[in-house]
Amino acid sequence: MWCIPTAGAEYVACMEDVLDLYERPYDPLRPQVCYDEWRRALIGESRMSLPAEPGKRKRVDYEYRRNGVAYLHMLFEPLMGKRYIRVTGQHTKQDFAHCMQWLVDKVYSQAVLIRVVLDNLATHKPAALYEAFPPEEARRILRKLEFHYTPKHGSWLNMAEI
Repeated sequence: MWCIPTAGAEYVACMEDVLDLYERPYDPLRPQVCYDEWRRALIGESRMSLPAEPGKRKRVDYEYRRNGVAYLHMLFEPLMGKRYIRVTGQHTKQDFAHCMQWLVDKVYSQAVLIRVVLDNLATHKPAALYEAFPPEEARRILRKLEFHYTPKHGSWLNMAEI
């Protein structure tokens, strides 16, 4: 089901779609995978910490040095308790497309169909694969994916976010 949530009955339909997916039993040929990404600041110390001593905790100065950012793309298979992470330097449609290719070709290469729970963001669309790859490659990847979008303001349904 390709549920594009907005409000009212559509919100409930999307929520029920995700909940119905979570009720399905484990099938190694059709795994359920939750996808999400986070932006993390890479920081370093601007001053050396003072080590812990008997009766005193380690002391760290509040100042820090920014060393850029990283994006963590998490794939979480709740029924098996497996997590896979890819790190990129940005958050683009191409990064999403390459993550889906990695999911299909490397992580679950034996799967017939991969059911993916994800947020309804502009970057999380099938069109992203057509922007990143030739049409034949995009179609090959998409044939193995089934997207289940969480409703707007319902991203808490995505277990990768919890």
